[in-house]
Amino acid sequence: MHSNSFDIRQLEAFAAVMSTGSVTGAARLLGRSQPAVTRLIQDLEADIGYALLHRSGPRISPTARGLLFHAEVERHLASLAHIRERANAIGLDEPPSLTIAATPSLAAGVLPQAIAAVAPDLIPRHLHVQALAAENVVQAVLARSADFGISSLPLEHPGLEVHWIAEAPCVVALAASDPLANDDMVRLSDLAERRIITLANPYRLRHRIDEALERAGVAPQRMIDVNASLTALTMVRAGLGVAIVEPATVCGVPLEGIVMRVLDHTIPFLFGAISPAAMPLTPTVAAVIDAARAVALAMPGCRLHDAGGVEALADTVYGGSPMTEDVPS
Repeated sequence: MHSNSFDIRQLEAFAAVMSTGSVTGAARLLGRSQPAVTRLIQDLEADIGYALLHRSGPRISPTARGLLFHAEVERHLASLAHIRERANAIGLDEPPSLTIAATPSLAAGVLPQAIAAVAPDLIPRHLHVQALAAENVVQAVLARSADFGISSLPLEHPGLEVHWIAEAPCVVALAASDPLANDDMVRLSDLAERRIITLANPYRLRHRIDEALERAGVAPQRMIDVNASLTALTMVRAGLGVAIVEPATVCGVPLEGIVMRVLDHTIPFLFGAISPAAMPLTPTVAAVIDAARAVALAMPGCRLHDAGGVEALADTVYGGSPMTEDVPS
């Protein structure tokens, strides 16, 4: 690398080109001339010592290094924006801007109600919510690019403080017209001939769902894997099958034409609130974490675990002991 520092205008020009897909679009977005944007990117490439874009006439595309560099630029620009927001909040004696990272189901199914329950004077002018994979929630909190996170388990790291851990049983989502919707409880064996829609990540909740199906003697012949519970629910509404999902999305984002029923096997969905270890909580962060816990406890069958006993949950989370149990009829 030929320079130890970057001109912020160069980074903004590169980010704009990546966002719009063209120098012309970037120039329009930034209110600059096309030659000025081209020159900024050329200077940036000269500074870092490698090409960021492939050029073929009017068409451009990122190089492999350009893609990697863009991820860093996005993080840097977001951090600068947050610094500006926080500086303004300090000057106005207002609560600082807040960034929350959460898995998609919890961002949709828990956070809106939690934030709405917090006193208005604690809510900052700028609030950022990032829906990320659980592993990325952990990294965002560790990197301090998020003030705190709400994530599914497992998550273990000495740099994290776990404020609460909740466990709620998975549910089955059915079309309201489904014959099984007439039952208060649905047996996994009733789903043997159905197309089952469920989550894809084999190292998290999917592992527990697969184990429960095996224990019930159900070997689905037709399945749809998704990476977000809300997607599974829209698939159910379209008549594509039944969904076994965590309850947060079903409770927090109810969809017309979809009903939720308990299962005859308990499939635990575990999740919790995390923040950087040894980092004092602002009043806003503390209030949202407490409100999120209250929202979680309102889910059917939800209960809290000792937040200090993360290791004690390892068997439940990782599969060291039976992960399902029959629900008494």
